[in-house]
Amino acid sequence: MKKIIALSAITCLVIAAFYFSSCKDKKSEPQANNKEDSLAKVMDRGKYLVEHVAGCIDCHSKRDFSKYSGPVVPGTEGGGGFAFDEKLGLPGVVYGRNITPDPETGIGTWTDDDILKAMTQGISKNGDTLFPLMPYVNYNYMAKEDLMSIIAYIKTLKPIKNKVPARQLMMPISMAYPGPALQASVDGNIRPAENDLVKYGGYLANMADCGTCHSPLTPQGPDVMTRKFAGGYTFQLPANKVTSSNITSDSATGIGTWTEERFLNKFIPYREEKGYNYDPGNQNTVMPLSLLAGMTDADLKAIYAYLRTIKPISNKVEKFPK
Repeated sequence: MKKIIALSAITCLVIAAFYFSSCKDKKSEPQANNKEDSLAKVMDRGKYLVEHVAGCIDCHSKRDFSKYSGPVVPGTEGGGGFAFDEKLGLPGVVYGRNITPDPETGIGTWTDDDILKAMTQGISKNGDTLFPLMPYVNYNYMAKEDLMSIIAYIKTLKPIKNKVPARQLMMPISMAYPGPALQASVDGNIRPAENDLVKYGGYLANMADCGTCHSPLTPQGPDVMTRKFAGGYTFQLPANKVTSSNITSDSATGIGTWTEERFLNKFIPYREEKGYNYDPGNQNTVMPLSLLAGMTDADLKAIYAYLRTIKPISNKVEKFPK
């Protein structure tokens, strides 16, 4: 009898062990999937922000201004070399840096913290102060999760060996560094809820740095303090000059009478190559519409909702000045 009881007990233990082992396997499998799903979401978010919102690919690649809106030249993504000079309103010339993982000419040896510091404090790995054409003041107010998504994605870019020339400024970099405007840490930054259209739209507009290009240019730089979004920044392109539009809610000179549909239709046509694959002659724009058009309708609607809250500023702009 004791043997039967003992055998029964052993049998129960074996069954129990098998049962719990099976349960453990079943639980661990979804956990693995969840981890993979989370990583995929981070990479998808990073790709979306890098290519369509934050402007990383726009500034750190070569652009073809023989086509409308200067689409990125395929194969140069992140390789740097684009020159921002006096024709674009800068005090000298600054080149988009190589942000691909190339260890010699890019950021292949940079840690996540190195990249984060450059993005949010304007200080490179070697301690160099970055010219604020790089909108690190804006990125300084981004949610850390979005910043880390961007970092994760750019580290997957194809390495490009391209040594970018050093900048040549006509002023000390210390005069341009906006130190007081920077927070010491981004850890407390929060991304607004997407259903709060105005706040989330403002968050996206800040990330895309709409204010810099859509503000009048002064000798001290774009007037983002008193006339932000009023337009009036003139850019010299290879074939023409183009002035940024007034995107405040002013009805006469801005977008105060625009419907949401009209706003979206400024972007949607450029989601397909046929929308920008043509020679615009002297009617080109510096605005990277072929990239910005990749934003979702929901995000474009959020930006529209935010811009509708911007106080109206009367500033009539001639889009293509002579």
